[in-house]
Amino acid sequence: MGSAVVVGSFNVDHVWHCETLPAAGATIAGSYATSAGGKGFNQAVAASRAGASTRFLCALGDDPGGALARSLAAADGIGLDALLAGQPTGTAGIYVDARGRNSIVVGAGANAELSVDFVAAHQAAISGADVLLAQLESPVDSIIAALGLARAARATTVLNPAPANAPTSGELLALADLITPNETEFAALVSRHIGGRIEPDDVAINDGASLHALCRELLAHGSVVVTLGSAGVFVSHPDDALRGDAKPYYRMAAEPAEAVDSTGAGDAFNGALAASLAADRSLAFSEHVRFANRYAALSTERAGAAPSMPRLAEVNARFIG
Repeated sequence: MGSAVVVGSFNVDHVWHCETLPAAGATIAGSYATSAGGKGFNQAVAASRAGASTRFLCALGDDPGGALARSLAAADGIGLDALLAGQPTGTAGIYVDARGRNSIVVGAGANAELSVDFVAAHQAAISGADVLLAQLESPVDSIIAALGLARAARATTVLNPAPANAPTSGELLALADLITPNETEFAALVSRHIGGRIEPDDVAINDGASLHALCRELLAHGSVVVTLGSAGVFVSHPDDALRGDAKPYYRMAAEPAEAVDSTGAGDAFNGALAASLAADRSLAFSEHVRFANRYAALSTERAGAAPSMPRLAEVNARFIG
């Protein structure tokens, strides 16, 4: 069993299921549920259920949301290290339509207080991990600190540059061995770091050579995995670091699924990819991506974010038999 440290956010999710996503000024009927979420926690749950020994570094409020995070982490065998913040635990309002599409509003709360000092105090845990996985719902300086500690210890560093409007820097990208943007995040990175423009809806239909060229400009030293929803995944490697793959770039189709809720599917992919990389870095990278693709597909067949994450045995039963 490999080990992963996830650094990031925990939110209490407030979820409304409705026929269509609400338009500006509209009042529509829907059903309500609440569950645990936050990109960091979702990815930690996915990594743990996908087979990795997982620690989660986060910031929580002294409130029922913080207590929920602790109890759920314990139930999934996740080692939780939390900074006790002065703000309430983070929250998210999520609307999911009948097609499984979603719109999300996040209130950072305690997540905004995750500090560099707190990350540094957990150097031993980070240095002992096979993989470090981080996102950008926490302060960027703290994520940079975590990636730097992991890089110094020669762990594989994975950055999920989400959400798309989060600030990124050359220093942040330089510390990532691989990045995993979706179409919107990829378009934002291209605009911010290359100066070109590509529409999110055009990413999936762009030809492979053009996408590969953009990826090489964006992260010359590392691999880029662009998740494309129902259009699958695009992978780009440096020519001299193919991670066991036969080609520097390729597409992988999405796995078939009866999607009911895509909330957390990207987090499922990231957590599963981290777990697979931690388990056996000698595998061809395409095999890690295939596993993450399958894991994410299965997660869409269940409602919710963290609760939708499948267990390794379920993925194997579905896709390997």
